[in-house]
Amino acid sequence: MAEVRNWRGLAASALRAAGLGVARIAPGAVLVTRAAKIERHGVGSGAALVTLPGVTSARWFDVERRLSAYLSQQHVAELLRRYRVNCVLDVGANRGQYGRRLRRIGFEGHIVSFEPVAATFAELQEAAAGDPQWTAYPYALGREDSTASMNVVPGTLSSLLPATDFGSTRYERLREPSAEDVEVRRLDGILDEVLARVPDPRPYLKLDTQGFDLEAFAGLGDRVGEIVAMQSEVSVVEIYAGMPPMAQALEAYEAAGFEITGLFPVSREAETGRVLEFDCVMVRSAAR
Repeated sequence: MAEVRNWRGLAASALRAAGLGVARIAPGAVLVTRAAKIERHGVGSGAALVTLPGVTSARWFDVERRLSAYLSQQHVAELLRRYRVNCVLDVGANRGQYGRRLRRIGFEGHIVSFEPVAATFAELQEAAAGDPQWTAYPYALGREDSTASMNVVPGTLSSLLPATDFGSTRYERLREPSAEDVEVRRLDGILDEVLARVPDPRPYLKLDTQGFDLEAFAGLGDRVGEIVAMQSEVSVVEIYAGMPPMAQALEAYEAAGFEITGLFPVSREAETGRVLEFDCVMVRSAAR
């Protein structure tokens, strides 16, 4: 063992002599970088955060956003495992980014994605085409079965709600949306259909509907008790007119029996530092 430690020490010395940075980040693991100086921040359980020179205060919020996104993904992965989730209801799927992320974090169960914008739904179908455990539906979800006009913009910000002055100032593409009629369905009316391929379903509900999450949630009706865990994008600052504030959304989710496990910043105003939206992850603890 002494010989092994001596060999490791010689190897580290040789790397440093070559102008490389070497830092031990966990038992049996080192990080080698081109930077001569790195900072290691232990976070327990064999994990460490390593930062390089040049992460200035001006860049910190971007670093924080990416770190938060990583932590959120790992948090959800653990809950899916811990609550034995075998189906994810992906509401507001866009082009399938969330579904692909689920596969990257190791989720092997069924994914049911909902995306009402026709052109975006076509891209979602393409993403799901090679995955027999992934189905897609061209619906928006809401409180009532209906047809509604969607404010369609490039990217991920299309909404059934109009933008506020703040929203259209922050996101230029919200200023001139195109209108598209979309089909809106209550989730309780189609739940049996979308879960038909899942034996003994234990569903996780993901909501990301640009201000319409509570309306989609209301469409579960009495079947909300079948959802074992969920996440919703909750608003601190109103980007779309009529979107419920964070406190109202949390009150509705908690009244339905959910408890918060994590809040992760989604968007932030860099100039002031204030958070605009959080991803709120919740569980029905009795379902475990």
